Amino acid sequence: MAVPGSLRRQPANRGLVSHCTHHHIVVFLLTFFSYSLLHASRKTFSNVKVSISNQWTPSCLNSTAPELQPYELWNSSHLFTNAEEATLFLGTLDTIFLFSYAVGLFVSGIVGDRLNLRWVLSFGMCSSALVVFSFGTLTEWLHFYNKWFYCCLWVVNGLLQSTGWPCVVAVMGNWFGKAGRGFVFGLWSACASVGNILGAFLASCVLKYGYEYAFLVTASVQFAGGVIVFFGLLTSPKEVGLPELGADEDDVSVEEDANRPLMGSDDVDDDDRNYSIQAADNDNEPKAIGFFQACCLPGVVLYSLAYACLKLVNYSFFFWLPFYLSNNFGWKEAEADQLSIWYDVGGIIGGTIQGLISDVLQKRAPVLAVSLLFAVGSLFGYSRSPNSKPINAVIMAITGFFIGGPSNMISSAISADLGRQDVVKGSSEALATVTGIVDGTGSIGAAVGQYLVSLIQENLGWMWVFYFFILM
Repeated sequence: MAVPGSLRRQPANRGLVSHCTHHHIVVFLLTFFSYSLLHASRKTFSNVKVSISNQWTPSCLNSTAPELQPYELWNSSHLFTNAEEATLFLGTLDTIFLFSYAVGLFVSGIVGDRLNLRWVLSFGMCSSALVVFSFGTLTEWLHFYNKWFYCCLWVVNGLLQSTGWPCVVAVMGNWFGKAGRGFVFGLWSACASVGNILGAFLASCVLKYGYEYAFLVTASVQFAGGVIVFFGLLTSPKEVGLPELGADEDDVSVEEDANRPLMGSDDVDDDDRNYSIQAADNDNEPKAIGFFQACCLPGVVLYSLAYACLKLVNYSFFFWLPFYLSNNFGWKEAEADQLSIWYDVGGIIGGTIQGLISDVLQKRAPVLAVSLLFAVGSLFGYSRSPNSKPINAVIMAITGFFIGGPSNMISSAISADLGRQDVVKGSSEALATVTGIVDGTGSIGAAVGQYLVSLIQENLGWMWVFYFFILM
């Protein structure tokens, strides 16, 4: 579809504004909050680890056990003989979740490119909410405690939650082009951090009634969000008669440089423009590319490996920060949950600002490299934070800025850049697959890291955990 000359000659940022409609805003908000709710349910588990550990440990070895609980019930329901074994199992559950999540991402990306993204996303949200409810609420109400049952539920939860990220990134990539993508996706990728904040807030509000109510609240909200997504989300501009991004970008020769992948290479050989993974079709319907074809796209493997190291650190903070604050400083669990929010606040600010800088520079890699160098220093400083909540919160926010920012950029803006390279001719049918590969590889690294964190902490202490983070 041809673009009017006045629009064709506008700068990249003005072109973005001129194409923005109320449909773009609705898509932005729906995808933002759908993934926020998925993250909120994950955050609930990390925020109630102390309470779960107490519930799974015999009262004779647990000073925080409720006095009203019958001794016979403790003997029949406890899973572990001491808190150390319970902590190690909690780390194992994190690892199980992330491994199944990683496998699911590779599959969900392929499925998302072949089925309706709205159906896949809605199904994943509603089904995952039911699993979370069964894991944290139903088992506690029935006083049914079984390690294998918990493991099976968490495997299923990881597979179902994996439908979220590839679908929402693909939908956003369909609606928002490369003009200003760093800023738009940097702001939008705060959905994970907002979800963490929401999960911590909901958990801290109802934790005094029992950890099972924290799971109940977040699962109910997530299920309702899945229903709203099913009836309200538009996956592509063509559903409402608007031109697709590929049609506009192909005709805008003046903006050609702005629409190139921002992966760090200055130029793309002219000969590369003659190659395409997809065969040309007369019906103009894009076809989904294969898994190995997506892996062969420039930059996909390198950014996937880099994200594996970075997501290990980011998710270790996600899963273990409240537990670390309670365990290392002796702060109350609800206070630790609320304080951990500052890490996500730093990530929100970092992703937005660094995305904007990458748009101005027209390069993403240098921004990431500089941020990660500062992240090493901030990790070293946070490992030596004093027993002071204000100081800890400030250093935590700085750490989140330099770690969460690059993590958000790779998983959102850069994944969208990789999935809409020139060699794919702007096909939206590569977005979910590429996003699944990048995030799936990152989740494998994060899965290995969660078990290593619990192992290092148990044998060497928290200081060596931070050395491990700095190495990553």
